[in-house]
Amino acid sequence: MSTDAGFESEVMRHLDAAYNLARWLARNDQDAEDVVQEAVLRAFRFFGGFRGGDARIWLLAIVRNTFYTQRSRVPAAGTLEEFDEAVHGGEDLDDPQAVLLRAADAQSLRDALERLPPEFREVLVLRELEECSYKEIAAITHLKIGTVMSRLARARERLQRELAGREVAA
Repeated sequence: MSTDAGFESEVMRHLDAAYNLARWLARNDQDAEDVVQEAVLRAFRFFGGFRGGDARIWLLAIVRNTFYTQRSRVPAAGTLEEFDEAVHGGEDLDDPQAVLLRAADAQSLRDALERLPPEFREVLVLRELEECSYKEIAAITHLKIGTVMSRLARARERLQRELAGREVAA
């Protein structure tokens, strides 16, 4: 199999996961697209050094590193773009009230997740949305598994307080 074909079959199928992580880290669509584009270019450039294993985890680590590298070069933006992801799940045409309640719940969750510090937001996204194991999160973030578990527990606790509307201490 050629390098291009191997890259296509191993890495490119994980673009949705790469974009999802980048979107939650960058907090807007354009920056997320830039991060994913740069990450895929880096992944392609270094694919010859990929020694097997989980290509998804390898790509997500590159996305994360690319985001933090790009962020360190750019001054912090003054405003954040509103997250406009479509409401998850199918529409219940028989019960418009249920559709509205699910949309409100989903928006509340997205808003609460957006308010979390990046280190908490990233572990929650990797665990709950990308369904990465603790070991995979540790590999992506370069943290010890115990640190991942602890950070995830604190992130869940803060998210719960955000959803409950309580003031979260910094």
